[in-house]
Amino acid sequence: MASGNQSASPRTVGQLLAGMALFGTATPLSKIIGENFSIFTASCLRMVIASVVLAPFVWLLTDRYADAKRSDLKVIAAISAFGMVGFTATMLFGMRLTTGVIGSTIMSASPAVTATAAVIFFGAAMNWRKAGALALAVFGIAVINLFRGGGSGGGDAVILGAALVSGAVCLEAAYTLLSRKLSDGITSLEATLAASLMAIPLFVVLALMFDNRPFDVADASVSSLAALAFWGAATGGLAPVLWYNGVRKAPGALTAGAMAIMPLTALALSYILLGEEFRWVHLAGFGLVFLGLVLMIVEHAKSSKDDEAG
Repeated sequence: MASGNQSASPRTVGQLLAGMALFGTATPLSKIIGENFSIFTASCLRMVIASVVLAPFVWLLTDRYADAKRSDLKVIAAISAFGMVGFTATMLFGMRLTTGVIGSTIMSASPAVTATAAVIFFGAAMNWRKAGALALAVFGIAVINLFRGGGSGGGDAVILGAALVSGAVCLEAAYTLLSRKLSDGITSLEATLAASLMAIPLFVVLALMFDNRPFDVADASVSSLAALAFWGAATGGLAPVLWYNGVRKAPGALTAGAMAIMPLTALALSYILLGEEFRWVHLAGFGLVFLGLVLMIVEHAKSSKDDEAG
């Protein structure tokens, strides 16, 4: 990790910001893809595309699993099940039903949920920043769902979609926490590629079992196919490369601060790509959750500073 006194180069800053921005596109794209493709077929294609993008970087930038330990295999299998299969499918099902703005707001709560899960399952210390971030996230999500206005439509389906996206956030938290169980002999890029490859056969089976027309994309529009390709290549492949490469060279405070880009990108693209109507309640709900994210950014920055000082 970069030392606390080191200033990041413009290239490193660009990698962090671009990585988070690409991650942020996943939420509105999930709605487009969920409405135009069979869920498990689209999820499988995403893993295939992501693996194709990731493989050359793993080959060029890592030791290609030479230092991985046998225990890493079990952890990667769990990451694949929860973070790839569970998260991707739940996110697509949820975004079919809810709005991009609500989905973006809920996804903004990911750091707070992850921190809370670390307290519950790993005995991490709870403090006022973590507790405050979780409280703001819950309140903000409640505000944007309960007072979204009749024009949002959808009724109970929107609430169900929000619940499914919330489940996806929990699965993403499991992904993050499981990643901490990997040995030092395997890089994040190697683990991401391996988990993506493991997910492919699982999605093939699920597609054949549950999709009405598995792997049939003949009727898909050019725009929806482009969204699927970008979703796989950018959010599943390129974003991890940019992010993990930037993290290796950036001070902890900068890495933490870059987290703010993801929800802002997701919210902006919900208006641009999905054509959703702006409502003041969106700003209120998102603002509360984003304030909680700021608390988590401060918490991550402080923890990174303490680690670097130690």
